[in-house]
Amino acid sequence: MLYVVLLFTVLSFFLYVLLGGADFGAGILELFSSADHKKSIKKTVYSVMGPVWEANHIWIIILIVILWIAFPEFYNVIIIYLHIPLTLVLLGITLRGVAFVFRHYDAVKDKSQQLYDRMFEFSCLVTPIFLGMSFGTLISGNIIIPDNLATANFADIYIHPWLQPFPILAGCFFSALCVFLSSTFLIGEATEYEKRMYMRKAGIATFVVVILGMAVLAAGYLEDMKFINDFLNNPYALGAVALSGLLLFPLWRSIKKGHTITCRFFAGLQVLLILWAAVGTHFPNLIITKTGPISLLEGRAPQSVIDVLGISLIIGGLLIIPGLFHLLKSFKMIKILEEKE
Repeated sequence: MLYVVLLFTVLSFFLYVLLGGADFGAGILELFSSADHKKSIKKTVYSVMGPVWEANHIWIIILIVILWIAFPEFYNVIIIYLHIPLTLVLLGITLRGVAFVFRHYDAVKDKSQQLYDRMFEFSCLVTPIFLGMSFGTLISGNIIIPDNLATANFADIYIHPWLQPFPILAGCFFSALCVFLSSTFLIGEATEYEKRMYMRKAGIATFVVVILGMAVLAAGYLEDMKFINDFLNNPYALGAVALSGLLLFPLWRSIKKGHTITCRFFAGLQVLLILWAAVGTHFPNLIITKTGPISLLEGRAPQSVIDVLGISLIIGGLLIIPGLFHLLKSFKMIKILEEKE
């Protein structure tokens, strides 16, 4: 059952990055667009995200529950030493949800609408940055686990590890990746004029993702990080990144020809390859501290707990996946998976 639990862990992580990331990217697209484009993006985003924006968060909830139950020691390190950026993530998700609802359902059309728009846009920008910073901190080797928390310096333990160049660049990289996903996915929901706009934005986002990805590697290499050194010496990780870059050519060919399913498939596959390179490089040692790596599998729950969790995940998956399909179909969102004529 351990492999079942690991499968759902990876699946929930990937789906949240893919679907939740695309949601965050839509708000970032709004933030960095002209007034005319903002109106167009706002309308498209609501029609696409409206019925499913809450459902996409189910994947991060599943991920948190799995880590909490199956890998408690690993979970404790994340929650204790990254409680500040993760609290900011939670605040950003909450503000984004509040703003998304009120800017569409508030009956009074006054300056409060501008406030809701800014709340939505900036929370969509900040939240993935802090999510990326959290992951960057976990693999940076900056985390200090003191022998005695009572006598430890608060700033050294809880602030300095994630306020470093590498985690900040990792956060910006993930934010740019969200914009790439959103602009690519929205192409299939747009008019001909809007398609050209999203294609331009997808091109810019692709360029920014590549530049920031190189900056992340450079920062880690200059700081002599174990994760980056192992990454650069891992042929599978380098191969995944190289293949992700090569997929840009069929992706843009699909976009220009208007093949909605194909371009979304290639975009999702690129993200999967990037995550594979990032996570697979050091699996199961996904946390690297000043004193060494921490394995996901060490300190896991007893086998009896793993067995019950695995069975629960299988049953839950059989209920959740058809339910999400029905949700998409009920709100006529299943067209996202269809080619336009």
